[in-house]
Amino acid sequence: MSKTIKKIRKAIFPVGGLGTRFLPATKTIPKEMLPILDKPLVQYAVEEALEAGIEEFIFVTGRGKSAIEDYFDHSIELEKNLKDQKKGKILSYIQNMILNPGSVSFVRQQNPSGLGHAIWCARNFISNEPVAILLADDLIDAKPGCMKQMIQEWKGGNMIATTNVKNKDTSSYGIISPGKIIGNKIEVKNIIEKPNPDKAPSNIAVVGRYIIEPEVFSHLSLQKKGANNEIQLTDSLSFQIGKAPFFAYNFDGIRYDCGTKLGFTQANTNYALNDPTIGIEYKNWLYSLLKS
Repeated sequence: MSKTIKKIRKAIFPVGGLGTRFLPATKTIPKEMLPILDKPLVQYAVEEALEAGIEEFIFVTGRGKSAIEDYFDHSIELEKNLKDQKKGKILSYIQNMILNPGSVSFVRQQNPSGLGHAIWCARNFISNEPVAILLADDLIDAKPGCMKQMIQEWKGGNMIATTNVKNKDTSSYGIISPGKIIGNKIEVKNIIEKPNPDKAPSNIAVVGRYIIEPEVFSHLSLQKKGANNEIQLTDSLSFQIGKAPFFAYNFDGIRYDCGTKLGFTQANTNYALNDPTIGIEYKNWLYSLLKS
């Protein structure tokens, strides 16, 4: 009898990282709250999840991350002020981005011990069902969104989003050993976490979108440390190879690594250029800057 494929209803957002690359700004502001134009990174990730049909949102936070909780709650004073000033359009926008009551959970990751550890911290919110994972600092500009693309192609098992990187950059990513290719899906034969270029099996890199089966949590519970002496999610996914289908998904879209200053700046530039209110003026300014 074939296994029933369950709907993906829940998503985990690991937002407990320290954001040291953006110090001193992230001393008081969570890196996930850094804005791309007028929206913080975490909102882009939540909107992507909503588009994909996610119904429950689990945020794995850490110390100094209360701004994320406040962001997805009502701001009584602000909403009253906007109402009094008859700014109905922005008021409606702010009110509509509040997630449904009871659909949001927060759990604390006391010590940042790797992505695998952050996901494990959410284990009690996940019953026997698959779950999506979205990393907010991996901003993916895609229509439809990356997670919706993945869910449309997912037929059970584990799935990761991937992109091609330069050979010299493999040591910054989990790199897959590819098998057969079916459309945008690539069979995963192995994952090596942050290999040197001469040891990398390919240049196909894992980026911050995952669909995992509940069995992955069993291996995460062993708390085995891997690369950088951290608990790596990719290690637990690798353990499932041969036990469940495992595919990489080569999404259609542009990915910005907003965990780096370069990627963050590139995202702001491209989103500004495509913004209907400032795009033309910004492009003219950028052109004049480059000419000078």
